[in-house]
Amino acid sequence: MAVSVAGGVRPGKLIEVERRLYQHLIVGKHKAAAMEDDINETLEADANKLDIERQAIQVRLDKQTKALAVFKAISNQLTETVNNSIEHKLASPDLLLTHSGVQEGQILLLDLLLDKDPNFGRIRPIISSISWLSRDLITLINSPASKHRRPKTSDVQVTDIKLILNYIGLENLRLLIPYFCSRHWLPSGHANLLWTTRKLWRYSMITAIAAQALAQLHNRPTHVSYTCALLYQLGTSVILSSSVKVFEKHWGNWLREASHSRDKEVYDAVMATEFPAEQIFNHVMEHGHHLNWQLLEQLEFSDSAITKVLKELDQDYHFSELSIDAAIVAKASCFAKIILLEEHQLLEPQERKVLLDYYEFTPQEVIRLKAQNYRKLDLA
Repeated sequence: MAVSVAGGVRPGKLIEVERRLYQHLIVGKHKAAAMEDDINETLEADANKLDIERQAIQVRLDKQTKALAVFKAISNQLTETVNNSIEHKLASPDLLLTHSGVQEGQILLLDLLLDKDPNFGRIRPIISSISWLSRDLITLINSPASKHRRPKTSDVQVTDIKLILNYIGLENLRLLIPYFCSRHWLPSGHANLLWTTRKLWRYSMITAIAAQALAQLHNRPTHVSYTCALLYQLGTSVILSSSVKVFEKHWGNWLREASHSRDKEVYDAVMATEFPAEQIFNHVMEHGHHLNWQLLEQLEFSDSAITKVLKELDQDYHFSELSIDAAIVAKASCFAKIILLEEHQLLEPQERKVLLDYYEFTPQEVIRLKAQNYRKLDLA
């Protein structure tokens, strides 16, 4: 007789699959293609060039015993420096928050949009005060794809935030604001982390779209599950962003010093040193989901529905004990894992069954989720 794992204690296989997914996202060498609206698209040439240069240096180093010893010493020292710095920040969430780009106004905006009837009088000035968000919305509404939202009688660029919000509409804002915020919190402008950033963003988007679909299926308000699904990678984004900034600061300084001193061995050793993905992966596994809600509490949003759902998902509840919104996010995240791992033959059929059983997927839910377009956000 088969033993059911549905909804109870998380089986070891499920935990193993989750680690495998993050290993693929952070440590894996797969070069992910850009999704629609990729803000790092211009970095691809730099990232590829960096990979090729590192590989060439590594081949040369492998043939030289002394040079290889220098590389190992330099690489270990740089990795340790980065690791110590991020450990220091992780021990002090307020310090991590300071450099994260996550700000009170952004979370307040997300919170206000969860209201049944949001107050645009409060929302509008917050959006206006966030320059990058205003810019993203202006770019969107003036793009060819949004031509049908603008007045047909005018070709003048729209820049007035009040008009822009009216053209976009409330339901679309509930999709776009969390989308733009989550994208903004990802590491950006770092060739050393381009592929990881793309993979993480795709995971976030699949989870969010799946959560939206499940909420619709179960006649739930979609914006709570959708927003929480996007913020489910907030902690991971912040850890990665902070880590790559520290790495590139030290890496760049060491490269300049080696170049200035004309020490080719040291220069090559620094150049060949990659972002310490394995160490950062371990930090993500230990702190990522905890930071999702802890950062929001640091900003005094303990009572937010977003914080409550993210905290619930981190508390190792049995799935059957989760609130419906948290359960939807958990299911959506599970389905996203299945999609991403199966794409790279990293999930066995039996493991897939364990995941679907534990999260109590119904045939109807699976059919609905399989029918979604996970490549882009569909606006009303």
